[in-house]
Amino acid sequence: MKTFMPSAESVERKWYIVDATWLTLGRMSSEIAKVLTGKTKPIYTPHVDTGDFVIVINAEKIVLTGKKLDQKLYRYHTGYPGGLREIKYRVMMQSKPEEVVMHAIKGMLPKNKLGRQMLTKLRVHKGAEHTHEAQKPEVLTF
Repeated sequence: MKTFMPSAESVERKWYIVDATWLTLGRMSSEIAKVLTGKTKPIYTPHVDTGDFVIVINAEKIVLTGKKLDQKLYRYHTGYPGGLREIKYRVMMQSKPEEVVMHAIKGMLPKNKLGRQMLTKLRVHKGAEHTHEAQKPEVLTF
């Protein structure tokens, strides 16, 4: 008897939609990362992208517990000497809440080509409107 080995072409992909209203950033991100990697499917294989597409709406209504909103920092480097920049998460949530959600989920995916490919299946929207009605997304609850 041969072992079934899924290929990227044979995987049936579904579309899920997540309403981020009143959800904790880290807990929501870890569940979405599981769906993107395909760990919720019985055909999960570590070296094959078996995950599904995820749409996150209402990203600006996400919750950070404790004092993280004022104490947590988003850090990046410009590439120039002394170019480390820090932005508080409160400022990031006001200006780019989609980036906050994307950054949290990206950190929970594999750090290789496969992880970058999985991240392309994630769509994050600031408001309740999205442009993916044609894919008939199912509601994903945690």
